[in-house]
Amino acid sequence: MARWVVDSPQKMTFEEPVEQLDVYLISGRLNVVGTDGEPRVEVTRASRAPLTVEHRDGRLSVRQERIPRWPGLVWWLGQLGRRFRVEVSIAVPVETTCDLKLVDGAVIASGLSSSTHVDVTSGQVILLDLRGRTTTKIVSGPVEALGVVGDLAVETVSGELILADSAAERVTARTISGAITCDLDNPRHSDIRLGTTSGSVTVRIREDSDLRVDMHTTNGRITSAFDQLGPDGGSSCRQDRHGVLGAGEGRLSATTVSGSITLLSRPVDDELMEPIDGEEGTA
Repeated sequence: MARWVVDSPQKMTFEEPVEQLDVYLISGRLNVVGTDGEPRVEVTRASRAPLTVEHRDGRLSVRQERIPRWPGLVWWLGQLGRRFRVEVSIAVPVETTCDLKLVDGAVIASGLSSSTHVDVTSGQVILLDLRGRTTTKIVSGPVEALGVVGDLAVETVSGELILADSAAERVTARTISGAITCDLDNPRHSDIRLGTTSGSVTVRIREDSDLRVDMHTTNGRITSAFDQLGPDGGSSCRQDRHGVLGAGEGRLSATTVSGSITLLSRPVDDELMEPIDGEEGTA
């Protein structure tokens, strides 16, 4: 087992393979990226509370000491940033399983293809070009997911979710107080489930999507760009829209308690569907 105690900026590389990454930080910024090169850890900002880096049997661990007890508000505001704030960048093989935890700050995860779990108490989460199974939990703060493929599950208490350029086969997003905005380009048989308690849901899908759509709000308004989706009874304080788009091979479900639901249509790019003049039949 190799072990380092890091109390100043430095960079470490590993010749042995890394199959699992575990990170626990109190405060700061964490950037994890999948790479074809050597695994490495780079600490660009250290704190008075040192980091412990361990590498053993394919497992890489980067940790700060835990807060021994829940501090008072004055201590939290006055000491947390100065004592625990760090900036860490980690590069691991793309197929590495990652478990990333941060109490306060920002996490950026990109280019990973296996299982990625991100848990933040207060801050921001950015997910870029991830594949496989991705799960994210955050109490307070936004989540941005761009180019995510595979399986995505997001839970927030107070925070906005933005999902764009996504071909995820399965998306589950739930928030208590926050908006959900999705721009989806999903494969067939996709399963998209979005829900908020107090917040709006806005979804844009291709006009040629194959989806079975169910939308419900208890005390809000539903707007749809698709004529195939009609109302299903209801009253002034309740709306339901259901219908089938195309072959209905996938599913889109959106639910709110007190928030609007908007379903938008995105035109299919003709340049991707038709050959350019003069190129058809060429070798």
